[in-house]
Amino acid sequence: MAKEILGLIKLQIPAGEANPSPPVGPALGQRGLNIMDFCKAFNEKTKNLEKGSPIPVIITAYKDKKFDFITKLPPVSYYLKKAAKIKKGNSTPGRSLVGKVTIKDIEKIANEKMADLNAINLEGAINMVKGSAVSMGMEIVN
Repeated sequence: MAKEILGLIKLQIPAGEANPSPPVGPALGQRGLNIMDFCKAFNEKTKNLEKGSPIPVIITAYKDKKFDFITKLPPVSYYLKKAAKIKKGNSTPGRSLVGKVTIKDIEKIANEKMADLNAINLEGAINMVKGSAVSMGMEIVN
C-alpha cells in the first residue's frame, strides 16, 4: 500500500547550510517532521555543490511523519549573476543595463539546467535563459 501524502513543501535553502532556523524549522515543524533529520540529509546531499548556492528543494511529507525530498540545481538567475559578476539584477529592466553575458555563458547555463527547465530541446532552453537575462537587465553579447 502506498504511503499517504500529507503535503508538499517547497523551499530554497543554501547548499550545505540547512539548519532548524527559519525557513526550514517552521515549514517542517508544522507538519510534524523531524527537522534535524532533514537538515542532516540535505547537508549531506548538497556537500559537493558550491557552498551557499541557493538550492530549490521539494519535500514530500507523509502522514507517518516520514519525508522524501528532491533537490534541484540553483535558479537560472543565480548562474546569470555569477556569469556577469554582479550582485543583483536590474530593478528597472529595459531602461539600463547592469551586466553582460555571452552566448557561450548562456549555452553553458542552458546545458546545465536542461533537466530542471520546461524545455523540449536545447534551443528552447537557451531561449528561456536569454529571456531571464533580458528580464534581469543584462546585455547578451557574442
